[in-house]
Amino acid sequence: MSKSRLQDELEKKRPFDLPEQEAILNILRTSDQFQNRFGRLFREYDLTHSQYNVLRILRGEGKPMPCQEIGDRMIQVVPAMTGLLDRLEKQGLVQRERCTEDRRVVYVQLTDAAKELLQRMDDPVSELHKQLVGHLTQAELKELSRLLEKARVSVQTND
Repeated sequence: MSKSRLQDELEKKRPFDLPEQEAILNILRTSDQFQNRFGRLFREYDLTHSQYNVLRILRGEGKPMPCQEIGDRMIQVVPAMTGLLDRLEKQGLVQRERCTEDRRVVYVQLTDAAKELLQRMDDPVSELHKQLVGHLTQAELKELSRLLEKARVSVQTND
């Protein structure tokens, strides 16, 4: 049996014990490499993955949102949402306002500076998406997304 590409990359001498193990390690390795590339791009704009994600969520919503709802929509779980928003506020990218009806709720909105920053980032981010997976066909991209969504079902039902 021939060695898989992942086996070669990891310089693994023996085959993987399970195909499930190989698939998950492939996902993790790919995710790590993609995260590193996006991290480099975001650092050019003094942002982290999570900060960029918050800004994109707010822009997509188009109006102020409660902190909790932003946290629920994040790609990656952020344990310290308040700290993340503190840093964005200090950078002048978001504003927070307490709800007058329920003081426990804090609404967050983008500043004009954040809107301008996101607009400057749109092309470079799209370019990076194309660099990373642009060699796949539209059908392959749809299938990849379908398979990853199907794989996540086991996590979502076991939480």
